[in-house]
Amino acid sequence: MTESLDLSRRSILKFLSAGPLLPLAGGSATATLLAACGGGDTAAAAPQLMSVTFSGMAAPTLADAAKMATTTVGSTLNATYSDGKTQPYQLAYQTFFVTGALVANGSGGTILAGGYYDINNKPIVDKTDAGQRQFFSDCPDGTSLLKLAAPTVAGVKGNTVFAVVQFEYTTRNVKGDSMYGMLPSPIAVLTLDQDKTTGALSLVKYHNVNTSGVNGLWITCGASRSPWNTHLSSEEYEPDATAIASNTQFANFSTNLYGDAAKANPYHYGHMPEITVNPDGTGSIKKHYCMGRISHELVQVMPDERTALMGDDATNGGLFMFVADKAQDLSSGTLYVAKWNQKSADNGGSATLSWIKLGSATSAEIKALADTLKAADILSVKTADPADATYTRIPFSGKTNWVKIVPGKEKAAAFLETHRYAALKGGSMGFTKMEGTTVNAKDKIAYSAMSYIQAAMTNGSGGISVKGPNAGVVYALNLKAGQVDDSGAAINSEWVPVDMAAVPALVGEDLAKADALGNLANPDKIANPDNIKFSEKLRTLFIGEDSGLHVNNFLWAYNVDTKTLTRLLSTPSGAESTGLHAVDDINGFAYIMSNFQHPGDWDAALHAKVQATLDPLIKANYRDRFGAAVGYLTGFPTLS
Repeated sequence: MTESLDLSRRSILKFLSAGPLLPLAGGSATATLLAACGGGDTAAAAPQLMSVTFSGMAAPTLADAAKMATTTVGSTLNATYSDGKTQPYQLAYQTFFVTGALVANGSGGTILAGGYYDINNKPIVDKTDAGQRQFFSDCPDGTSLLKLAAPTVAGVKGNTVFAVVQFEYTTRNVKGDSMYGMLPSPIAVLTLDQDKTTGALSLVKYHNVNTSGVNGLWITCGASRSPWNTHLSSEEYEPDATAIASNTQFANFSTNLYGDAAKANPYHYGHMPEITVNPDGTGSIKKHYCMGRISHELVQVMPDERTALMGDDATNGGLFMFVADKAQDLSSGTLYVAKWNQKSADNGGSATLSWIKLGSATSAEIKALADTLKAADILSVKTADPADATYTRIPFSGKTNWVKIVPGKEKAAAFLETHRYAALKGGSMGFTKMEGTTVNAKDKIAYSAMSYIQAAMTNGSGGISVKGPNAGVVYALNLKAGQVDDSGAAINSEWVPVDMAAVPALVGEDLAKADALGNLANPDKIANPDNIKFSEKLRTLFIGEDSGLHVNNFLWAYNVDTKTLTRLLSTPSGAESTGLHAVDDINGFAYIMSNFQHPGDWDAALHAKVQATLDPLIKANYRDRFGAAVGYLTGFPTLS
């Protein structure tokens, strides 16, 4: 089953998630939702859903190469109802668009899906292309689905639903040169027409959000929907301000954004953007400068609507927590970094966690510092031992730094040089590629995806020394109230992680040598987990891969009660599973959003056995490998 639209299905996308399933506050119970889906006077008499299981699919092989070159769904959802009957539902996949398509702009014209724009909202063109075509992304990522009370978009025949989609980067220009991180990341609001009978979604309007007020966006990766119905974005791999003069990537980014290689300020990037959708299908944006300048990945706000646990997709990264001063407001609060107190080293290791306070601030005051300070105003950094006791040796991005904070600039260091300051304060800065975070609210357990366990996480440089696997793990973190920071002061949250250990069934398995297809990790286990989300109603953790060890990346479902892991979906070979988001109830229907990025991004060590066969197929499917799909899973009929 591929990305062709299949509107004949009665596609209420029941409770599964191509990654996330974060319910809205006050969402209906499962039985109520299903009754609502029935509609009319028959709803009250309809059997109630009692339980859900998934039947998985085999990994595609070259025996059917076409399935390796597209999104393939061979899984089923098995629903058991109160009348004792079990009904299987075949899942499928539909797209809104493949990037590079011209789609409706809501005012009678068209706009390029995934297109890039400069600071003046003018299209950025690929000068290596003879036709000077506008750049568009092959890397759609974080997605949120939501509704508003009084939408005003014209042309909707059913219910108005909105999706926010961000685009992380574009892989290459027409010439074939890398464009990674050299273009300002676009973000779009999609207005969708929801069929009132079937729940099917169709695109009515695509709006490119104006990001000029926040100086553009830098490498937007994972995202989540906040409990207050906004889109929480990300900016990962913050540019190193201490070495910015030699950073050609950042100079190209500045040139494409501002038309001036020297104009962009590195301290404006590496923060947490938040997008609010407007009733007319547009969006407004702000950046929260007080949540730490780190390699922001998918952030999870806890049920208190104040505590945020953040992924830090970096080498020598940390586990960071932000506790806002007010609910539903991330513009001020306190930032903490975890101390890993190791208990074991095998299978990802385990530890108890303690917390170090880095500082309290408002976004406005840190933005003012970012506007005015250079790196040398905040700290001195040496990359070789200065033989000076006033400097402290720390790990930073896989290397060693010696640092000294300028007196009086501790707050600026905490929020603008967060990785270095956290290491200086004793935080465990040894994690490698910490990706998505999510929460099981009922059991008060957070989950964190560690895409790779390697280098800094195994050598002890950042206070962590575990044995792998390179294929990564998903950690469980118990959450508790009554915790204190390193000074003994109370942490004002009931959702503080106190320990960290891998979920046994969610530990990847490295292979000593590649299998017959080329996999470097066991294809029947997770490898390099990235986007994750937990469904309270299904008691299921959904996991999407960004693997350099699986020939195809997969989407998995893991039931935390039965401990069963099931493969649900396979992305095109070379592509990453992204944009994972599911919503329990949008006007009585549930949805699972799922994108992928960079199809056919070949790695000789991994794809040598399949590239020759799959490359022409993927080129034919995805605009010569310049396009990627934004869409959602289907396959669950309404209950009549």
